[in-house]
Amino acid sequence: MISEKQHEIHTGNIAINTPCFNLGLTLDCGQAFRWSQDSDGDWHGVAFSKPLTLRQTGNGIELIGTSAEDFENIWKPYFDLDRDYDTLCKRFSNDKQLKKAVTECYGIRLLKQEPWEALCSFIISQNNNIPRIKGIIDRLCRLLGEYLGRDDYAFPTPQKIAEAGVDGLAPIRAGFRAKYIIDAAQKVANGEIDFENILLPSTSIDEGRDELIKIKGVGEKVAQCTLLYGCGKVDALPIDVWVKRILAEDYPDGFPECTNGVRGIAQQYLFHWKRTQ
Repeated sequence: MISEKQHEIHTGNIAINTPCFNLGLTLDCGQAFRWSQDSDGDWHGVAFSKPLTLRQTGNGIELIGTSAEDFENIWKPYFDLDRDYDTLCKRFSNDKQLKKAVTECYGIRLLKQEPWEALCSFIISQNNNIPRIKGIIDRLCRLLGEYLGRDDYAFPTPQKIAEAGVDGLAPIRAGFRAKYIIDAAQKVANGEIDFENILLPSTSIDEGRDELIKIKGVGEKVAQCTLLYGCGKVDALPIDVWVKRILAEDYPDGFPECTNGVRGIAQQYLFHWKRTQ
């Protein structure tokens, strides 16, 4: 947990002294698609319609171009700063394979993204690679998102996307995914998919999944990704080809007991480790 004494607020900048936070690993491990690194090593992106630049420091990270209010209301929950990842990694290290993953990928944090953006992003991710996913999302934001200044655009609202229709999405070159994006936008815009209810702690992962798979083109994996990365359901477990391989090779009886309640976080370490080792 980040205490008041652990971050210093300057004009527009907030420095955080925290262990287990590697920007490169966190922002480029396949859980979010709107962050990019510049030639100076800083990272820039947009979340919740707020542009932000991030810099790795010797003691943690520095948030550049934000406010104390946005830090508390947006960035602290977004970067999961109230969770003790150092202790969590020590807990994961009770398992042989997880110990390798957290040692080599130490510093990954789970991002709590805006639910609608997470849903739409992982619909786009189906049968796709990361560079192309980023390209489609960037074109979508430029086409329909609010201009925020500089070269930044907000992620478009479901209402705006629903109004565009399938033909209106032609410029983003999403292929077969366009009809799924529109169906998702329509169902969220008209309230058929109620994220406020899904976000409730009392709403189980199974209940959330059952709601999300009402959307055309949304199956188990996209639903679990949305719940994990957009709804704060940290025990959600998206299973793609890499996680299938991990389960088959290392955990045929399921994830180890040390991951109970936080299987999604453990999965992120294992996924990135297995994919990059």
